[in-house]
Amino acid sequence: MFRTASLMKKLKPLGDRVLVKRAPKEVKTASGLYLPEAKNPNEGEVIEVGPGERDVSGNLHVPTLKPGDSVLLPEYGGTKVDDDHVLFRESDILGKFE
Repeated sequence: MFRTASLMKKLKPLGDRVLVKRAPKEVKTASGLYLPEAKNPNEGEVIEVGPGERDVSGNLHVPTLKPGDSVLLPEYGGTKVDDDHVLFRESDILGKFE
């Protein structure tokens, strides 16, 4: 059985996959009100990036994202690894914050 903490240190995505840690849920507003049910935030931080994907002719297309980038995520999709970490294809990620 996997231990999630040690798994995150060793998980290297394949192809054009990107491992993202979702931002924490906002349970309290700036004015101090507590939200009853906070949905998953649609932004996160890139933890690890795969080597890229090869096209039909064998050329490697290197990902444009790198670890540490802050990204905008789709509301649904990705493969959940644990409560905070999700694997996405690079093409599924909607944008990168500057």
